[in-house]
Amino acid sequence: METLSIGVLASGRGSNFQAIIDAIDSGYLKAHIVLLITDNPNAYAIERAQKHAIETLILTPKLFASRNDYFKKIAEELKVREVGLVILAGFMRVVGKPLVDAYRYRIMNIHPALLPSFPGLHGQSQALEYGVKISGCTVHFVDEGVDTGPIIIQAAVPAFFDDTEDALSERILRLEHRIFPEAIRLFAENRLEVVGRKVNIYGEIREISALLNPRITT
Repeated sequence: METLSIGVLASGRGSNFQAIIDAIDSGYLKAHIVLLITDNPNAYAIERAQKHAIETLILTPKLFASRNDYFKKIAEELKVREVGLVILAGFMRVVGKPLVDAYRYRIMNIHPALLPSFPGLHGQSQALEYGVKISGCTVHFVDEGVDTGPIIIQAAVPAFFDDTEDALSERILRLEHRIFPEAIRLFAENRLEVVGRKVNIYGEIREISALLNPRITT
């Protein structure tokens, strides 16, 4: 089986980017990251890429005539490098149609809420304002909507009455760093099939009980 080539899109600190790098370095994930694309020249993700000798492109949307031109350029750069899977690791833009069409069901995002609840920005604060008792995160394929693509993996954490957004976000983030590499591993092993808007996972997920029912209480 060929090693999966990954392209990463990030806008900020890139902690999920780092979690994927670590999963590859540990041997858990049989893949390699060939490119980081960022829309933010000050993103800390750039430093992470440099430390691991990952090629980086800074593509600023304002330099392009249209949104479609911007995402067409991204798709072209990914295809030139024969990227097989695109990962959104804190990429703060809704993906445009040219990229979605070029990588249909080959773009993954992680969202800090249990979709379809609380899509879009600030999923953690939305959940707290609503008064949920359980929150979590979702890895999903990306389509033309905002956090509307087929769900691959979800994991849950408790939400407490006196929670702050920062406290809940930190609990969720620890799970993000676990389930995002797992979703990529399943893709790399050709164990994901999109059927309608559902994702079928072939075979057992390793440590699925630990992934979906973590003993996180604080």
